[in-house]
Amino acid sequence: MSFSQEVKEELATHISSAMHCKIAETAAILSMCGSVAIDENGKYSVRFRTETKVTADKLKQLLWKTFRIETEIVSRNNAYSKSQKTYTITIKEHDEALKVLQATKLINSYGDIEENLSITNNVIIMKDCCKRAFIRGAFMAAGSINDPQKSYHFEIKCSSNKKSEQIINLLKNFNIEAKTVARKGHFVVYIKEGEGIINVLNVMEAHVALMKMENIRILKDMSNYYNRQVNCETANIKKTVSTSIRQIDDINMIIEKKGLSYLPEKLQDIATVRVENPDASLQELGEMLDPPLGKSGVNHRLRKICRIADELRD
Repeated sequence: MSFSQEVKEELATHISSAMHCKIAETAAILSMCGSVAIDENGKYSVRFRTETKVTADKLKQLLWKTFRIETEIVSRNNAYSKSQKTYTITIKEHDEALKVLQATKLINSYGDIEENLSITNNVIIMKDCCKRAFIRGAFMAAGSINDPQKSYHFEIKCSSNKKSEQIINLLKNFNIEAKTVARKGHFVVYIKEGEGIINVLNVMEAHVALMKMENIRILKDMSNYYNRQVNCETANIKKTVSTSIRQIDDINMIIEKKGLSYLPEKLQDIATVRVENPDASLQELGEMLDPPLGKSGVNHRLRKICRIADELRD
């Protein structure tokens, strides 16, 4: 099971006890994957279509617990993919469809569909708890989230720019920054930062998924930290080895051209110690001298030897 499916399975078990929150979540699913039809007699019907079985199951529960409307889930093979199915719930009875549309404030007193099913200033999402429920429903209907082991990516696919702005504004109420991008005729609201996705999971009240993602984030951060430490150590070792090789080359060149006695006595000692101990650090070289010499002193003498070697080369 994918991480996205795990989140939806968890959210499917979350049925709010408050009637207004159940209505808000139903409104979100209707807005994201629903449609309204009016026949020649002016009778309404409402249809929900989703590719996620768990979303259809939750909507069925919401319709029963909120409106006492009994519905049936009809599954069909997806026309574009043999491995996927489409799940449809239809409220055929005019009175029942009208009941849902009126409760979600998507129909006005004149019988006109409001806001093209995009809910912006709707009274059903005035409370913070209802905003949470709406975001939860929108994700159930049209959202997905990547496996955090691989990458951080959360998105909700909207059919219009107005609906994407609606989602972004709802997320801003919880100090969550999201962006939108046009993709294949849709407007996709997305978040790519781990912290933002954690906050969305908290808003939707997917606490089990939140803890799982937090654990993965901690392990990834620790792994990245230790990788940086190892890379830093490796770089330092390479630098030390490269410097040691250059110093030894300079000393050997001086010995070949002029002999070790060409160097001042203090430099002869450090030159001998460096050639005999190519892997030693500056501190270790200093401890081998008599009397011992500090790291900066060793470095100063080796730099003098390098300058003498450069002069001989010139």
